[in-house]
Amino acid sequence: MAARCQVTGVVPQFGNQISHSHRRTKRRFDPNIQKKTYWVPSLGRKVTLNLSVKGIKTIDVRGIDAVVADMLKRGEKL
Repeated sequence: MAARCQVTGVVPQFGNQISHSHRRTKRRFDPNIQKKTYWVPSLGRKVTLNLSVKGIKTIDVRGIDAVVADMLKRGEKL
């Protein structure tokens, strides 16, 4: 599963892990991706999405129909 939110588009970021002796090694900051299934009345079916926690909150505020309409306008496959 790709570490990418389908609503917000958040992807992993990269940086340095700094040890006690201040040596730096590369590391990866992954977003908190969850797999959620929603019933979408406008499509008449269930849709499974890979979402960050901020994406889940966005759906709670705006509603699943509005978010799915924006995703379809962007060309996102559901």
